[in-house]
Amino acid sequence: MNLKLETKRLYLRPINEEDDQNFFEMDSNPKVHIFLGNNPVTSIEQSREKIKGVLQQYKDYGVGRLAMIKKDTGEFVGWSGLKFERELRKEFDYYDLGYRLNEKFWGKGFATEAAKASLEYGFKDLKLKEICAAADVNHTVSNKILKNIGLNPSGTFSYQGDLCNWYTLQNPNL
Repeated sequence: MNLKLETKRLYLRPINEEDDQNFFEMDSNPKVHIFLGNNPVTSIEQSREKIKGVLQQYKDYGVGRLAMIKKDTGEFVGWSGLKFERELRKEFDYYDLGYRLNEKFWGKGFATEAAKASLEYGFKDLKLKEICAAADVNHTVSNKILKNIGLNPSGTFSYQGDLCNWYTLQNPNL
């Protein structure tokens, strides 16, 4: 995948195998996984497997999560972007908007900035009819971000015993 999106403070580029240490640093932090099943990674091999999954998404669907790189420092902030999702909601497939950040970048607006760019890319460039997202009902920040960027609350569902809010947004350009 040869995509590169740009925001005011970030570059969003395809994830690659060299991101393994950055993924491990982010995903081994238990705080990052509080609303993700409390199951942080414990080995860099787990991070490498996650990256392989993203690379396979690129091949299979032409879309996948993107690395967020801070323009001024080149630091790995986390990932954001779209994913063709088949596991979270077993009853249907959809394009999922998501993000995950290294703790030191929390509360600085990076998730919102990257999510807006991902929405725009999905609707304008990919011409997707709908983009969806999910957030644990107790994850106040993530729920706020999804509402702030324009996604509409569309009910709740249970995933692995946790209640999640469901969000959808129709492509305004179609």
